[in-house]
Amino acid sequence: MTAAPFTGATITAEGRPVVITSENLPADAHSPVDSPESEKQPATPAGETAALVDWSPFGRVVPVLAASPGAGATSTAVAIADALQLAGRSVLLVDAGDPVRSGLGSAARSDGPRRVGPSPAAGIRFSWRARAVLARLDVADLAAEPVLFPSPPYWHPGGRGVDVTVVDIGHDPWRLATDPALGPGQWLRVGSPSPIPALVVRPTVPALAHAEQVLARLEPWVRAAAVTPPTQLLVVGARRWPKGVAGTAGRRTSVLLPDAVFFPHERDVATHGITANVTPAALRSPAERLLRSWHLLQPPTHRLALRRPLIARDRVSDSR
Repeated sequence: MTAAPFTGATITAEGRPVVITSENLPADAHSPVDSPESEKQPATPAGETAALVDWSPFGRVVPVLAASPGAGATSTAVAIADALQLAGRSVLLVDAGDPVRSGLGSAARSDGPRRVGPSPAAGIRFSWRARAVLARLDVADLAAEPVLFPSPPYWHPGGRGVDVTVVDIGHDPWRLATDPALGPGQWLRVGSPSPIPALVVRPTVPALAHAEQVLARLEPWVRAAAVTPPTQLLVVGARRWPKGVAGTAGRRTSVLLPDAVFFPHERDVATHGITANVTPAALRSPAERLLRSWHLLQPPTHRLALRRPLIARDRVSDSR
């Protein structure tokens, strides 16, 4: 069966800039979001980030965080976004990861317009993924000075409202947990309505160890009421825990095991990555169950066809 293709389009907004830093780049990859200058940015005291964020323009925010590189956060985030828009919800899909490591570069048929961020070097590239708006971090010149990471208001599309914002935070949870007030960690900030963070792991002993470490590093920020902790575990690449794996979970991760949602291995996605085609039903099915448990989807009634491009009235307007 041939999957329905997605198409591409534009937008603008305002926000407050902060500095992003990043780690674990491949040895041959260079990006201005990972540099000696950006490493000098002082960490934010936890108490200074405790103010509530108004997330209402974004609907419900679902940050998807990988416990380790390659855990499957990108495919899971896209499956969640696709399940939502197939059910008729207005979706913003945010790719907040470093562009040189993005898994969503081919998630739309074509790139849409670019909005300038807090500096000309850093902006947001908006496209259409069927009826969902896809927003990706766009760095103009990979040889330029360190860039400012656009804060959440920059990512918001103008025009129509957003029911749910799904955020692929990226696969650098160690740095994110070091200072969630900077970079993609801002999407974990405590606010109203409360975000619903999910932590993605592989069904392995090392993956559960990584998850425990990430949760431990987030604890000071959780105690300071600065960030919303992940309360949902998503397991990618299996339908159940392999024998002997779940028993190795640490005390923080173990409380998430009973409600873990499993996303089975999907060969096409594993081979080709995320493309402009709708994600397979094998991935959308657990995403739908998950969204119903969060009350973000009602029991199934009908599905939308994703074969036609949006008509003019559905296009996102320029809010400047």
